[in-house]
Amino acid sequence: MAYVLDLFTPETWRTFRENGAGVTGFRHRYRRVAGDRVNVGDIFICYLTRLSRWCGALRVKSAMYRDDTPIFGDPDPYIVRFEVEPIVMFEPEYAIPITEQDVWNNLSITNQHEIGRGGWTGFFRSPLNNFDVSDGEFLIELLSEQEKNLVLYQLSDKEKRHITGGTQVRSIDRVVEVEVPDDDIDDSLDGTPSSVTSGSESIEMQATVAHIGAQMGFRIWVPRNNKTRVQEYIPVAIHDAFLEDLPLNYDDITLRTIEQIDVLWLKGRSMARAFEIEHTTAIYSGLLRMADLLALQPNMDIRLHIVAPDDRREQVIREIKRPVFSLLERSPLYERCSFLSYSSIASLHDTPHLSHMSDTIISEYEESSEV
Repeated sequence: MAYVLDLFTPETWRTFRENGAGVTGFRHRYRRVAGDRVNVGDIFICYLTRLSRWCGALRVKSAMYRDDTPIFGDPDPYIVRFEVEPIVMFEPEYAIPITEQDVWNNLSITNQHEIGRGGWTGFFRSPLNNFDVSDGEFLIELLSEQEKNLVLYQLSDKEKRHITGGTQVRSIDRVVEVEVPDDDIDDSLDGTPSSVTSGSESIEMQATVAHIGAQMGFRIWVPRNNKTRVQEYIPVAIHDAFLEDLPLNYDDITLRTIEQIDVLWLKGRSMARAFEIEHTTAIYSGLLRMADLLALQPNMDIRLHIVAPDDRREQVIREIKRPVFSLLERSPLYERCSFLSYSSIASLHDTPHLSHMSDTIISEYEESSEV
């Protein structure tokens, strides 16, 4: 028997329960992982994103199947499905915060990290990750005890806004998720101010992203006014990967927008991935540049990434769902733009044999606001 992570937003957790709690679903891109990792009799352990709480456990009752009958939306993105039987489920105020001292210290996922510091969220980047058996057994026991005792974990005002902040809006041809984030910028778990990195750290991260792409065989673009500083952090042998001019055929305004993006990875005359490094407390500029690009070229096929300090994760993921970004012509920004933490970029950079890898490895490090 395996213990497997099932991620829910407050909205999808409510919808799951309102629809009988008999079917859980995942996006189509997880079909292979779901088929490989989940079997009848395994247990999904349910985690509420935004609130960082353990909210339930489900026993798998069927093999994976595909079904687009609307449950979580119309159209429903969660079409890779399993029939499940609830073992235990809680409303958000009875779900157990991962930051409870006894919980934090007993999980291998977290006990090597300080509460309120970054670096521990990697396990929660995507669903269907397998727990260590000891962690799975601990969480099942924890949830079972909570079912008996029903300890109330009061929701803070911010957590209440996280529950009510997201909503759905119908665009011309679909229903999209939107969110209006708080004006405050304090998103750390323990209430302490979030870190703000210096300009030199931003340049170093820009160089790290460029270095990874160059090792994978991409040509690299960084804005001209940053190029010299970025190359100071990169071996001279790789400088030839940097472009002097963009080999793209777009109108002037589109080209001027593209030229300002912090890092581009290109193959031939095509852009593969674009990265914005957001190192200050405000993360609007990078998202606006990404949105401008998609507004100018809605059919452009490119993956977009916001790279920011670990403790900016929640803010970035919420900002991506602002109405102005969710109501773009072709598709909402959150479907095409993911979050990459500084620690994830550092881990990717340290991965051996990058020159023999495909850029699809990024999917193992990126976090989407869709889950």
